[in-house]
Amino acid sequence: MRPRHLLFLFLAALTVLRLCYLSQIELSPDEAYYFQWSKHLDWSYFSKGPGIAIAMWLTTHLFGDTVFGIRVLSPLLSLGTSLIMFQFARRLYGETAAIWTTLLMNFIPIFQAGSLVMTIDPLSIFFWMAALSSFWEALVRSPRFSMWWPITGALIGCGFVAKYTNAMQLLSILFLLAITPKYRRELLRPGFYVMLGVFSLFTIPILVWNSQHAWITLIHLKSRGGFDEGPRFRPADFFVYLLLHLGVYSPLIFAGMIPAIGWAWKQSRSRIKPRFLLAFSLPLLVMYFALAFKKAGEPNWTAPGMLSLAILAVAFWLELTRDRAWARRYAVAALALGGLMSLLTADPEMIRRLGYPLSYDRDPTARLRGWETAADIVETFRSKFEAASGAPVFLIANKYQTAAALGFYMKDKRPEGPGHPPVYCPEGPFPENQYYYFPRYDENTDFTEVATALLRDPKTAGMTEDAAKELAASMAALPTKATTNDPEKDAERRRRFLHALKIAAPQLPIDTYYTETMGFSRFAGRTALYISDRGEERPANEVEKDFTRYEMLACIDFTRRGLPLRQIRIFACYGYHQSEL
Repeated sequence: MRPRHLLFLFLAALTVLRLCYLSQIELSPDEAYYFQWSKHLDWSYFSKGPGIAIAMWLTTHLFGDTVFGIRVLSPLLSLGTSLIMFQFARRLYGETAAIWTTLLMNFIPIFQAGSLVMTIDPLSIFFWMAALSSFWEALVRSPRFSMWWPITGALIGCGFVAKYTNAMQLLSILFLLAITPKYRRELLRPGFYVMLGVFSLFTIPILVWNSQHAWITLIHLKSRGGFDEGPRFRPADFFVYLLLHLGVYSPLIFAGMIPAIGWAWKQSRSRIKPRFLLAFSLPLLVMYFALAFKKAGEPNWTAPGMLSLAILAVAFWLELTRDRAWARRYAVAALALGGLMSLLTADPEMIRRLGYPLSYDRDPTARLRGWETAADIVETFRSKFEAASGAPVFLIANKYQTAAALGFYMKDKRPEGPGHPPVYCPEGPFPENQYYYFPRYDENTDFTEVATALLRDPKTAGMTEDAAKELAASMAALPTKATTNDPEKDAERRRRFLHALKIAAPQLPIDTYYTETMGFSRFAGRTALYISDRGEERPANEVEKDFTRYEMLACIDFTRRGLPLRQIRIFACYGYHQSEL
């Protein structure tokens, strides 16, 4: 059997194992958060495009609202990335390099993690790798126009709607064409502009959504990059960022990639292949490591740039190992350590089963554990509290991650209305996450919506024929604009409508027929349970000011294998009211 066939068998077996293992670990809060997005499909979202929401919507419609349904695409995307990488590396450096590159990528811990959880990264990595390969196909057919140009634009666009980082490939393409005399004239040919045109189509929904939401994504990205802060130079942050890379990419593998950059830089002066690969690696790496001097980011931000760097590293080390025994030993050790770290990344419990008490504070996978148990405890507590108080309560979590994780695992989700999440986030005046745009507990329900619902079946609602006619007539007479030339007449029409609605539905909280308010709060006067995993002594300020009083009812410590995992605190917040901003 040929080596590549063994590689394909390995990838197939690895994919099956990953698919079988998916449901053995709980969802991360981010996955549960994106799952909430998929329940509220939109053109774009607070921090990212619609790619992850669309992907989860498709898979959960096929496999259900389960952990498997949410994650099933992740191992398949990893397999697709591996196969494209094999084909691309073989085109550039031959089959041996392609085999080792594909193995290397599957032995890197951060890519192993990305094969098991469904976040934006598996989509971003897949489309980055696919666009890398398709653009090479476009170049080798230059100066003849080919369909690989628009295909490249579409692939970068698909990556962009998943993660904005993928747009950096356009800069890489521009840079490569500009510095390569042979291909510089492509900047004047149709292919380059067709590619840009196709890509631009994918930006339309994101631009439209942001134009309707005060460009909140730009504000968020500015904050994430530390651009909303004053100038600062923090070398310590840079070294923290470097150490994070050594951890998530495996120390020996990441260290082995660094000299490959220098080797490729020298070769790139006369050879297009290393120049091509560096063009899709260095801009991203330089940008994020430069930003790290201001504020350390996340190590996964550089992951797309590692794809082409991995091919260069394998080509470099294959050349080095031909006549250097120490290089062969280093390469074997790097793969062995990477494989071991990848295995431990998938299941850190192996360390604890061997008797080593690894603290969950030092275990990045701790955020994937304990949420199902926490949701069961919160539900049980809610049921007992409601039985004692005689009234239903609604739930608020201290942050969106907690709200999403608890909301997914709760068996009795009990949304308060159509589109409402099972667990709310504290509602402030400014958006901080996507929950701001979901139906909220601080929103008023429009009285006209209530009237419309009542008029669908007046008899069931207990209305007389005359009351129904008056309600319908008064609602039809309401002003259609917020401001008119006759505000006194408009006010009289609103009073007539509210009077008719009060007669039709006396249970509604309409205190006076002469109010100008055209809506009411579903939650006024109600009690909420506030759930925190931060060890807070009191609810968040946004919550505290909206309730008459609060008290802590429970402080629950979760342990796993005798080690502290998480603490959940539950507060009762009484008498909801909408405070003045």
